[in-house]
Amino acid sequence: MTTFLSSVIVFGMLIFFHELGHFTIAKLTGVQVHEFSLGFGPRLVGFRKSETNYNIRIFPLGGFVKMAGMDPEEESIEEGRGFNDKTVLQRAGVIFAGPFMNFILAIVLFASIFIIQGIPVPSTTVSKTVADDPAEEAGIKSGDRIVAIEGQRVDKWEDITRLISKNAEEDINITINRDGNNLILDMVPAVGDDGQGHIGIYPENSFQRQNPFSALVQGTKFTGQITFLIVDFLGKMITGEAPADLGGPVRVVYEINKATDLGMAYLFRLAAFLSINLGLFNLFPIPALDGSRIMFLALEGIRGKPLDPAKENFIHMVGFGLLLMLIVFITYNDILQLFTVNKSLP
Repeated sequence: MTTFLSSVIVFGMLIFFHELGHFTIAKLTGVQVHEFSLGFGPRLVGFRKSETNYNIRIFPLGGFVKMAGMDPEEESIEEGRGFNDKTVLQRAGVIFAGPFMNFILAIVLFASIFIIQGIPVPSTTVSKTVADDPAEEAGIKSGDRIVAIEGQRVDKWEDITRLISKNAEEDINITINRDGNNLILDMVPAVGDDGQGHIGIYPENSFQRQNPFSALVQGTKFTGQITFLIVDFLGKMITGEAPADLGGPVRVVYEINKATDLGMAYLFRLAAFLSINLGLFNLFPIPALDGSRIMFLALEGIRGKPLDPAKENFIHMVGFGLLLMLIVFITYNDILQLFTVNKSLP
């Protein structure tokens, strides 16, 4: 039950922010919005305010904003208030706002984690050592705190890496504190692939809580870094440098279940990661996605006239069908992998 509720909350949050982006810019540009819905299928609950119906529907995997003029067969549209009555830039803004809000949600989620839990900061305490590396051979153990290197006091992890990296293959002494007693150990840092010295230790992380402004700055930075890593991985996956690793709704629910067991911070982190993925995915120029609609608007701006609505709708319909087939295929693979994992468990 907990997994189900967590999944509904996470999916609902991702969809709500995405559709809220479309809805907000549509309203700001004067587009008439007939309906704002979370989910598909039969209506569960809802209300009407002004000219818009706000609904929650039975199937939570999606949502939509129904705007005047997007249906070619719609009649009696108030003059100037249809989606297609707006400029190319205004329409592109309405479409782009959906994916953009997914990035905003990721920033807010990361910022919340940094305010409540804090940002992980490596300390001078050793978490673990690498087998057969200089630190282990010299006798450094998990829980030891490094206080000085070659007589120079170290107060942060960066001090340790700086002093060790520049002393590759040189005899050095490291002062550690173990159970309240200081010990001096001699060792020779090995040369890593980057040409820098290393002794094979990992730090323990402490957490530093951030103020709201700093948390938002760090959340923005972290969101940008993850976005770059995802794009880089997708590029490598396309070129064959990395194995194809796609997950659908079944795998997402499985990951939500694991994150729920680990705590709220892990669930927030997973939701932020999923939100970035959703924002990026929707910006791809694939028919039926926001990216393809922006591409068609760009072509309209270049040509000076729109593509035939019937042809564009047909392209989006075909794209939607292909996406459904892809989702079915990915879901099938997810289920097979879950069965494989469960069978391998003792």
